[in-house]
Amino acid sequence: MNRIQILMYHQVGDFPAMESHRATYCDHRRFGTQMAYLKMFGYKVLSMDEVLQCVRGDKPIPPRAVAITFDDAYENFYEYALPILHRHNFPATVYAIAGMLGGSADWLIADGHQAPPLMTGARLRELLSANIAIGSHSFNHIRLGEQTSELALNEALKSKAALEDVLGQAVDHFCYPYGSHNLQTVEAIAEAGYKTAVTCERAPATIGDDPLTLPRKAVAWGDSLVGVWWKMHMKNTPKRPLIRR
Repeated sequence: MNRIQILMYHQVGDFPAMESHRATYCDHRRFGTQMAYLKMFGYKVLSMDEVLQCVRGDKPIPPRAVAITFDDAYENFYEYALPILHRHNFPATVYAIAGMLGGSADWLIADGHQAPPLMTGARLRELLSANIAIGSHSFNHIRLGEQTSELALNEALKSKAALEDVLGQAVDHFCYPYGSHNLQTVEAIAEAGYKTAVTCERAPATIGDDPLTLPRKAVAWGDSLVGVWWKMHMKNTPKRPLIRR
C-alpha cells in the first residue's frame, strides 16, 4: 500500500512488569513471535538504506514493507534480539550513543529502573557482519529540539565522527533522542551529512517524506501480537511538517 512501517524497539529481554517506560522494553518471547509473524505473512523487511530509496521514489515500496530499528544500543540486543533476527535473515538498524559506548543507560534510574549496559564499540563492530547497520543516536543522548542549533550540530558531527572511527565505515543514519527535534535540529542533521533520521511520530513512511523526519511505531512491553498489528495498520497520527530550506 505504498507505505513503510518503521518499528521502534529499545531493550529486548526478560523483564518484570513495569508501569513506566514500557516502550523501552520488549519481552524476548513476544519479540520472537512478532518476527515470526512478519516472516510467515510475507512482510518485506527493509534496511534504512532501502527505506531511503523508497521514500525518495528511487525504487517502489514493496507490499507489507517494514523496517526494524533499536534505540540506545543495549547489550541485551546481542543476546536476545540478534539471534531472532538472524534466524529470519532480517536486517535492522541499531542507533548507538557515541559518547556512552560501553556505559549504561543512567537516565532510567530517575524513574526507578535499572541502568542496563550499552554495547561497546567492539560489540558494534561484530554486528556489521550480521546484517545490522549502526546509526547515531547523538553523542550525549540529550533532547536536541531543546538545544541551540550550534549544540545540535556539534552533537550530530561529533557522534558521526566518533562512530565512524570505531566502525571504520560511514554512518549515514540518525535517531533523535526522545524524538526531540525541530526545524533547526533537522537542518543540523542535514548539515552533518546524515541521509536519514527517525522520529517518534506514529505514522507510516511514504513516498515524498523528508528522509530526515521519518516516523516510527514504538513496540512496548505490553504489546500483544494483535496490538503490534493494530499499531502497524490502524494507529496513525498526523505527521508534523517541517519545511527545510
